[in-house]
Amino acid sequence: MRILYVEDEKYLADAVVHLLKKSDIAVDWVADGEAGLELALKPNYDCLVLDIMLPKLSGLEILQAVRRRGITTPVIMLSALAEVDDKVHALEAGADDYLAKPFKVTELAARLKALQRRPPLRSAHVVKYADLEYNVDDHTLNQLPLTAKEAELAEILLRYPEQVQSKEQLLARVWGNEANVNDNYVEVYVSYLRKKLKELHSSVRIKTIRNLGYKLTSKA
Repeated sequence: MRILYVEDEKYLADAVVHLLKKSDIAVDWVADGEAGLELALKPNYDCLVLDIMLPKLSGLEILQAVRRRGITTPVIMLSALAEVDDKVHALEAGADDYLAKPFKVTELAARLKALQRRPPLRSAHVVKYADLEYNVDDHTLNQLPLTAKEAELAEILLRYPEQVQSKEQLLARVWGNEANVNDNYVEVYVSYLRKKLKELHSSVRIKTIRNLGYKLTSKA
């Protein structure tokens, strides 16, 4: 599991990062809202942990921006503000959970793992890009059936078109902790998807970016 943690109190952040890593949770930490939003918009994380009070942009503003983009990554909000209205405001803006400071890191870890076990939320039943429509419910691309792994890979690429996805990112998101998988699996399934796009006579292509990864582009 990999999370983004946005917190401006360095002493607290150092302790939280250290203890979460002991729970096998990888953490990317940044200390201000602008840096947090830049990373939150990338498809790298299983969960976002956002403090509400941050420099430059608040955690609530990050949450609202992420949800406006249709990104459904689970979000836990953190704040020293324990009033009911603050919790309601965060939850209504699209947060999945709320933890008041001070908190025990063991509780944060438990909540993160609980969110990971939950079925992922979908922002739409159909994801569109150029001349493609991916149906989330039946795993079809322009009504052409995809295998489970093809579908997961296609959905990531379609939700983030024109953005480079590294092999490592795709491997982590599609295959997770499955044993005995490596970069070759990504290459193989990218080739499968390319054949499907050719079969559909689509204007969309999966472009290889040397030493970086892949991105979806369209000639249209």
